[in-house]
Order: sequence, then C-alpha cells, then structure tokens
Amino acid sequence: QVQLVESGGGLVQAGGSLRLSCAASGRTFSRYAMGWFRQAPGKERDFVAAINWSGGTTYYADSVKGRFTISRDNAKNTVYLQMNSLKPEDTAVYYCSSRRSYSGSYYSYEYDYWGQGTQVTVSS
Repeated sequence: QVQLVESGGGLVQAGGSLRLSCAASGRTFSRYAMGWFRQAPGKERDFVAAINWSGGTTYYADSVKGRFTISRDNAKNTVYLQMNSLKPEDTAVYYCSSRRSYSGSYYSYEYDYWGQGTQVTVSS
C-alpha cells in the first residue's frame, strides 16, 4: 500500500508560481511512475503531468507544457510539480498519483494510488 500526501497549494495571482510536493510512503516509490492530475469544480479530473520511475521521461498536458515542470527525488520519496506563469484556468484541486509501473501514463484509470488533493487558486 502506498500513501500519498500533497502539499504546497494555495492562493496566487496570475503570473505567479507555486511548487507542489507529494510525499509517498513505502519502499516501492522508486519503482513506480508518478502523476499529477487536477479537477476544477464541475469538471472531470484531467491529466497534468507524469514522470517515469527514474525521472528520465516526463509527460505533460498541452495546456501546461512550457509552464509546469514535474520532477522527483527518489531518495526523499517525493515528487514535485513546479508551476510557473499560472493562469486563472489553472485553478483546481491538484492530485498526486502513483502507478505500479515504471512508465507514466496520461490516463487516470491507470494509476493505483491517490492523494487527498491540494487546492490551487489563481486570481486574475
């Protein structure tokens, strides 16, 4: 079983930056791909970014490419999402997820574990 705890959300003005962190429990973190998804009120949960087990391959949604960066520190069992040039449309609850695979995925149903989420609000 893997437990995921997100942190780093908050309120920021448009154009600002935030860094989300996701701390994972267990000894399997370094063998699992990790992902970030987000869900705005009344909308489906959307893919944001993912990273493979080693950090050597990353995946991004078109809407965040060039603005967001996913990274991981396997020694700390932590994955990060650096969010720059934030826009009001980035407002959502952001969820960290873990997949029992070396490779990342764009699809939420391919992830096995989820955190509780952290709110990100971008004001205009």
